[in-house]
Amino acid sequence: MTRVLVVDDEQPILRAMAVNLRARQYDVDVATTGEEALDLASRHHPDAVVLDLGLPGISGIDVIRGLRGWSSVPVLVLSARDDRENKVAALDAGADDYVTKPFDMEELLARLRAALRRGAAGSAEEPVVETEHFAVDLQAKRVTSSAGEIRLTPTEWHLVETLVRNAGRLVTSRQLLHEVWGPQYTDESGYIRVHLAHVRRKLEPNPSQPRYFLTELGMGYRFEPGHLE
Repeated sequence: MTRVLVVDDEQPILRAMAVNLRARQYDVDVATTGEEALDLASRHHPDAVVLDLGLPGISGIDVIRGLRGWSSVPVLVLSARDDRENKVAALDAGADDYVTKPFDMEELLARLRAALRRGAAGSAEEPVVETEHFAVDLQAKRVTSSAGEIRLTPTEWHLVETLVRNAGRLVTSRQLLHEVWGPQYTDESGYIRVHLAHVRRKLEPNPSQPRYFLTELGMGYRFEPGHLE
């Protein structure tokens, strides 16, 4: 089933969306805060997100930015904010479409179907990034070696995916924390060290002398698929 994450702090809208989507055979997750939305997205990997902008805690714009750090999932904004500035900000952050409240349910569902079609077409173009020791399939969200699949936790995968999508480019610690853990964690650099150590043990031929997942001291991290020791 197609999984949709609906994020809104207005319970009547949340219930109406969930009922209508489930009636049309969608699998539905619901969240009332941005933090809960990012957590559910990281654990359940929805096929689309319907997102309000005015949320308690982190804003809908920050949710979009957090998602775009590791995912190309279609994001359909559903908001009472109908001014040009908010629409532009949401689209610039990575939203795929924008619907204002009050809305027509059938129109919203049609826009959601269109976003899902675009998402499916785009996902077919996701590359497989190969190294001498492993391959990262960005579409299937898996890492394999000659011995088979290498199991990563969701956080380890998001860390690997963010670095692989920026192959050869420096990703600052702050940017990596924002994109993998969310904007509220941008000062927790220890998170990266711990999880990257786990990634290196699973993927590097010599974890104590990384060949692929490199640390740029005082700056950030870099993925080098063809880096030579």
